[in-house]
Amino acid sequence: MNISLGDVHYNATAGAFEARVDIAREEATYRYPCSVAGPVTMDMAHVRESLKRRAVHMSDSSPDLLSHN
Repeated sequence: MNISLGDVHYNATAGAFEARVDIAREEATYRYPCSVAGPVTMDMAHVRESLKRRAVHMSDSSPDLLSHN
């Protein structure tokens, strides 16, 4: 499994960091829109790891809910 993040942006209205997270498994890549609530001063390493964990958690969902690229 290979996990990569798109650009991480802070959404001040939602009070959350947002990014696209791609998970490559076997010969398919699945894309997840993820967000992590927190202040703009939140440690970026923590934000990135939290976004990855959210995507992995989402990838355990039903295959019908996945976006296949």
